[in-house]
Amino acid sequence: MKMTVVGRKCAAGQAFQDHAEKKLKKLQRLLGPGAEDADCKITAAAQKTGITVEVTVKYQGITLRAEEGAQQINDAFDRCLDVLVRQLRKNKTRLEKKIYQSQLSDFLETEPEEEESEFAVLRRKAIACKPIDEEEAILQMNLVGHQFYLFLNAETDEFNLVYRRRGGGYGILTPERE
Repeated sequence: MKMTVVGRKCAAGQAFQDHAEKKLKKLQRLLGPGAEDADCKITAAAQKTGITVEVTVKYQGITLRAEEGAQQINDAFDRCLDVLVRQLRKNKTRLEKKIYQSQLSDFLETEPEEEESEFAVLRRKAIACKPIDEEEAILQMNLVGHQFYLFLNAETDEFNLVYRRRGGGYGILTPERE
């Protein structure tokens, strides 16, 4: 697994990198053969209350992401890894179609979790989409009190999604064709 470690306002030392490499082998086994081509980005950031670690793994069109905080960098990383494994377990049947069937099912049968047969859509809502700019979309999102807002961008004539970030500020998602 190709691992990239980034430290923000802190230094992720060699001991942490060795710890992360050792722990990521568990995830690599879970993903199956060819997982050595997976890209893993680990970002550690010092906060007032401790350290926050974000782990993003990209493999065969699947993106796994977890962010956790703790007093020690290794503890935060271990929590992130637990979240990633839980995500894989929860979506086991869906991911088996994309990842190597035998490797994943052998590993995951140790701790069965409730699996959803299908995603339950509880509500559908139609929205009127007139072209607006990003600032107007942020204003509309704040007015309705949501964490995100879908809008038709007046500049690009594409649908975009503006969202409120946890650390403050806003983000915008734009479509990208593959």
